[in-house]
Amino acid sequence: MLTKRIIPCLDIKDGRTVKGVNFVNLKDAGDPVELGALYSEQGADELVFLDITATHERRKTLAALAREIAAHLNIPFTIGGGISTVADTEILLESGADKVSINSAAVRNPQLIEDLAKRFGSQFVVVAIDAKMIGDNWVVHLNGGRVPTDKYLFDWAKESENRGAGEILFTSMNHDGTKMGFANEALAQISGLLNIPIIASGGAGSMEHFYDVFTKGKADAALAASIFHFKEIEISALKQYLKQRQVPIRI
Repeated sequence: MLTKRIIPCLDIKDGRTVKGVNFVNLKDAGDPVELGALYSEQGADELVFLDITATHERRKTLAALAREIAAHLNIPFTIGGGISTVADTEILLESGADKVSINSAAVRNPQLIEDLAKRFGSQFVVVAIDAKMIGDNWVVHLNGGRVPTDKYLFDWAKESENRGAGEILFTSMNHDGTKMGFANEALAQISGLLNIPIIASGGAGSMEHFYDVFTKGKADAALAASIFHFKEIEISALKQYLKQRQVPIRI
């Protein structure tokens, strides 16, 4: 059985790590490169860096950030935010990123997933999906969760896989920052539909939540932010807890 992965996520705004609740009320959480180095030392399996205010002006900024991260870290990292072309991706991968995360651009132009997979390989392409439960449906949102679309979570996740995504990063907007646990029912449903790894995001608040997301949610990796940034849970202690409960994890 493949080992489960613990992935700290660093949301970046104006060069600083920030964290909010339900995608709003952002608080400063420190320097992203320093935090990333700390998490690497503590045993994180991977890192995700997302520029949450990414615009067309951000390409150079992101490339510089990728180079700095690569110079200080020895674990894989994914970078995302405002990536909308093959050229954007090429620059980031050449700057040291191991994978790129695409979100809004993929919804607006699904062909982008195919283009990136064909050019670089599926293993470099993470499709991030921000979805919110509205009525009986998980509705996909864009632009940092601000714009609802006509796409639904399970259909879009399957289409993304079919187009060449190597991983799906699903963030539940309903759970984000609440520390009440992950969207395990939806995660288990996605896991049953897809044959590629699923990264769970949104809702981590305790070690038990990680156990639940791997057992009930069937996730391949769990991503969290504030509980790591504000030192509520240490990664090394979390991994020991999971190992003791028979979750396959790299110590």
